[in-house]
Amino acid sequence: MRQLSNTSSTWATGAVPLKWPKGLWIAEVPFPVWALLVVAIALGGAVSLTGLPQAANPAAAQLSSELALLQAEARDLQSDLELKTLEVERLQLIHGYSSEYRIPADRAMMIYDIALAEGLNPGLAFNLVRVESGFKRTAVSSAGAIGYTQVRPSTAKWLDPTVETKDLFDAETNLHLGFRYLNYLLDEYNGDTRLALLAYNRGPGRVGNLMASGIDPANGYAKRVLGE
Repeated sequence: MRQLSNTSSTWATGAVPLKWPKGLWIAEVPFPVWALLVVAIALGGAVSLTGLPQAANPAAAQLSSELALLQAEARDLQSDLELKTLEVERLQLIHGYSSEYRIPADRAMMIYDIALAEGLNPGLAFNLVRVESGFKRTAVSSAGAIGYTQVRPSTAKWLDPTVETKDLFDAETNLHLGFRYLNYLLDEYNGDTRLALLAYNRGPGRVGNLMASGIDPANGYAKRVLGE
């Protein structure tokens, strides 16, 4: 069988000629290796058979640049897909709350987004508004609590000194303050949702006094909010 010459049989690639290893018979080279050799030769052979670097090849450099560009575009597409997936999930949840509580989608969206902005679980937020005002923006209690979350002017002033009583009829302002207050109480009671809700309803001072006297402060309010 004919052996390829190590000196006379070389391929000109535009870079350093790629020589055939001395003593290697062509029939001994498996076909997949041949395929890789052909591709390497076509691209200019960035690395020789002996592992020594060869001269830069314009075609290989262009392919590397195009590959890097495609990879960047793929990452952008992946990020965009993830964002769109999250938005679809958000809209599905809002649609579910809108249907469950029979309220307009824009109102459900406002409650959902503000709850997240204030670090409150949206499910708990919707139930709070349901119990406090029945989703009525202009609701006013006999004790002077106002709006969706039935915030008292004194509590609102404590949370935000710039807020005036009339501001509590603004839907977004009211939701922000009510949810912020409940989240504050959750922190105060170390995540105990029942105690936080009782304090929201009866006031932290009243709940504290009852507990100090050995009296259970439960009055059914927490169960109503939690749907129990």
